[in-house]
Amino acid sequence: MTSLARHLFLTLLCLAAWLTAAAQYNPEHFYMRGRRALADGKYADAIASFNVLSRLDTTDYEAYFFRGIAKYDLGDYAGAEKDFDLTLQKNPVYTLGYHYRAITRSQSGKYDEALEDLAAAVSLRPGYTGLYFSRGVVYFMSQQFEKAVEDFDRYIRNEPEDGPAYLNRGASYLFLGDTTKALDNYNQAIRIDRYDADAYVRRARIYALREQFTDAIEDLDTAIRLDSTNTLAYFNRGLMKYDNKDIQGALDDLDKVLRDDPGNALTLYNRALIYSQIGDFEKALDDYDRVININSENVLAYFNRASVFLEMQRYDKAISDYSRAIELYPDFAKAYMNRAYARNMLGQWAASQQDYDIARAKISEYQQNTSTKEGYEAFADTTQSYSHLIDFDADFAKKNFDNELLQYRDVDIGLKPLYKFAAASRTQISDLTTLSRRLQYEKLDEFYREVPLEIKLTTEKDSGLPENFTAKIVDVTRKASADRSAGNLFARAVLETAQSQFNTAMACYNEAISKAPDNVFLYINRGVLQADMTDFISSMDNSIRVLSLDNSATARMTVSDNSAGRTYDYSAAISDFMKAAETAPDFPYTYYNLGNLFCLSEDMLTAISQYTKALELYPYLSEAYYNRGLVLIYLKDKEKGCLDMSMAGELGIADAYSVIKKYCTEQQ
Repeated sequence: MTSLARHLFLTLLCLAAWLTAAAQYNPEHFYMRGRRALADGKYADAIASFNVLSRLDTTDYEAYFFRGIAKYDLGDYAGAEKDFDLTLQKNPVYTLGYHYRAITRSQSGKYDEALEDLAAAVSLRPGYTGLYFSRGVVYFMSQQFEKAVEDFDRYIRNEPEDGPAYLNRGASYLFLGDTTKALDNYNQAIRIDRYDADAYVRRARIYALREQFTDAIEDLDTAIRLDSTNTLAYFNRGLMKYDNKDIQGALDDLDKVLRDDPGNALTLYNRALIYSQIGDFEKALDDYDRVININSENVLAYFNRASVFLEMQRYDKAISDYSRAIELYPDFAKAYMNRAYARNMLGQWAASQQDYDIARAKISEYQQNTSTKEGYEAFADTTQSYSHLIDFDADFAKKNFDNELLQYRDVDIGLKPLYKFAAASRTQISDLTTLSRRLQYEKLDEFYREVPLEIKLTTEKDSGLPENFTAKIVDVTRKASADRSAGNLFARAVLETAQSQFNTAMACYNEAISKAPDNVFLYINRGVLQADMTDFISSMDNSIRVLSLDNSATARMTVSDNSAGRTYDYSAAISDFMKAAETAPDFPYTYYNLGNLFCLSEDMLTAISQYTKALELYPYLSEAYYNRGLVLIYLKDKEKGCLDMSMAGELGIADAYSVIKKYCTEQQ
């Protein structure tokens, strides 16, 4: 049979198998399962069901729509928007498609596009009042408060007993400066639902603005009785106690916020200010350190931490922090002035005078332009205090507290491991396997038949051998002794690796390759073993190089402190994978593994090109999307990285949604 005939035969065989499988699948079953998973909050399971539906019928717009909702609920706004795009391509008059795409776009800050979608939805169904609520929210988020009020008015006329609508209209009035109407709306919301803790928190804010602190604290007490986990209530009550000189009460409330939300940078910052004001400098430094770990570009955290160092007479540290504040905001006159003082205390007279002169020049420039400089732009203003507690106010977003990172706790995030062949026991095939996009690779199927051992291609870490493998070990060892063929030696190497007998495994791989130098799969497993041995050596120093995402908006390559200046050599493993790529240039997993090793060798651009090559050959390699996404985020190409994460999640990697929520979600 010619190669063309063989190709056509395999294509027809696959098509026939798919048609047979499709005929056996009941779309209603997957709709029911997907909808139930959505209702139960099992969003990854829902995506898996709707994936099947979209493959069974590419014109089924509802499959894309519901998959988009699942992605939205997982915080994958880029992926959700893409699915809603597909929904509207299939059905351009589907109102819900426009509605939910608008909601998704608003979460990504695409307010103009969201409003266009809502206008299209209103034109299709002007009587659908929920559209006005959503549009009111988008107007509010885009700071078009008067238009927001108009839409909430229209919605409330039709839904007069919807408490959240009054809360939103009240917030709009608050930003318009009308506290009376804001209070009226909050009162109405409480009348409708007197068990809504959020309504009391919002009304307390109005009382605080009017300096009715007793009423404000009473409302916050009520909110906390209704919801003891309401961190915003504790936060606001803590600030009010501080204003009333109840320092210990304020600290107690801020402690409660951090008990439930230890990564809340705003609370840490305010607690640090209080600690520094009462002279507990070590605790203040610890909180400032945590704020900066969460957001490494927080100007005020560096400035105020430097002030603590000044109080402790740690002038070198103070100079370093003032320098970082100046780097982030070059017009920060107070930072220059304070750095001048610190340098003077260390006898750095010339540098101190230079800082002082720069500060005076910036102050003079500011005084000539005070009519155009306000708020955060006024860091040259020496009359401003940068050591007061920060509230959730209208100017908060302008103060360089990276709001999107306040809500997240630590997530264990790292590269997905290398692909290798490992021992496997026979398992039942799931009902989704028939329609899965399995790589069709003839040489791989032939190799499976040559090896006297059930094996699988996997990224799983070695966890020993499957149960009842004793007889198999004896059988494979006997075969490899009697007939030292490449397949028998490979099987023995796999089993030896699983038992941590690395030297024996390496000897088997070496001999197998000498007998079959053109077998790509032998090089892959030997390459993985060499990489694992390199990692094992580095683990003796506690310094394995890992691409990981920390609490800042970036990722970093981390090693332990005692490994400074040391690098680990993956060249032997890379050489094996390069030989594998030369032997079989159409096998995608080789390039995926190369991507990992180049990443660990800190050659990020080459790593990206290798992951891309893998995906060009096999566009359903989910781990390649995941790892390429991490590298792109590391290189601060967030948009592309987050799109890769979305694809990884769609293809079944649940961990992708942890990354998306932490680094790709624009919190408004």
